Amino acid sequence: MPDALDAPDAVGALAAELRALPPSCGSVRLVAVDGHAGSGKTTFAGRLAAALAGAPVVHLDDLATHTELFEWTGRLREQVLEPLAAGRDAEHLVYDWTLRRFEGAARVPLAPVVLVEGVGAGRREVRPWLARVIWMELEAAVARRRGEERDGPELAGFWARWARAEAAHFAVDPSRPYAATRVDGVTGRILPGTVGEPSTSPLTCDITRI
Repeated sequence: MPDALDAPDAVGALAAELRALPPSCGSVRLVAVDGHAGSGKTTFAGRLAAALAGAPVVHLDDLATHTELFEWTGRLREQVLEPLAAGRDAEHLVYDWTLRRFEGAARVPLAPVVLVEGVGAGRREVRPWLARVIWMELEAAVARRRGEERDGPELAGFWARWARAEAAHFAVDPSRPYAATRVDGVTGRILPGTVGEPSTSPLTCDITRI
């Protein structure tokens, strides 16, 4: 008999669970998909968004920059969280990693569930707005190798700098302990998780915290 977590409808069941959560940011259930770079966050967020009938996805790569790898919380708050909390559609600027400047914008329509995916999505400054933290379970070294293979040798220098910044971030502000849902970064299976004390604390929208 197949493991229930391997069943085709496992992501659908998670989607139903998320829709049933209390709103955390105005009328929105804001859900973070966090994990190391290269751990499969974007792919899983896409699957989950589809199961949520096209839920909006905010990609933190669009808000970070070469010089501000983790200093994007102000942009996230002002351009996404505060409008959603006020019951309005949001729109944020999109950073072009080739041109090295913000170029264009992405709309985030008001919806029952909105996903935020990227390294640090479940960070301390964002958690008061979140209904759930999802963590992609894949070791940092394995995730980095996957990312380097995907991006090619020309980005090796960037990956080295990124790995240092990511390690420093998670050393002082880990997301994994707050994740009530964990996903295998290799198979994409939803894993049975242990919900610790931090994860059982109510997560509600508080615009004064960022």
